[in-house]
Amino acid sequence: MSELYRLIHAEKATYLIVLLCRVLKVARSSYCVWREGEAARRKRQAIDDALAHEITVLHMVSCHTYGVPRIHAELRRLGRQVNRKRVARVMRGRGVSRRKRRSLSRPDVKAKPAPDLIVRDFHAERLGTRLVGDITYLPTSEGWF
Repeated sequence: MSELYRLIHAEKATYLIVLLCRVLKVARSSYCVWREGEAARRKRQAIDDALAHEITVLHMVSCHTYGVPRIHAELRRLGRQVNRKRVARVMRGRGVSRRKRRSLSRPDVKAKPAPDLIVRDFHAERLGTRLVGDITYLPTSEGWF
């Protein structure tokens, strides 16, 4: 909906706002509410940018180990009144991540490759004669196997 409001705002010098609202089937009062909220959105964005800078500094000081709960606690300790969900949203929006993704299986470069006993022919004449699989890890109740 905000795309329509932005279009009306961009074209208001050329056409009447009443005409644009009628053509785009938008209530004029809702456009006026959106226009008046622009200052609040800019102010909120400025606050989020300042918060993002503080979060980035705290994240770097912690050697990129702090996540949302610790960053939030640190901000509270410094006297900053901020909601934990807002910290999470700002961190997610700025690309601050706690951990790098790592794969669970890593090939051993020194290991000898397994022999190809079926010579890449997976067609079987009877059921149960050629069973192949590549399971590198299994989830169990005690952890990964």
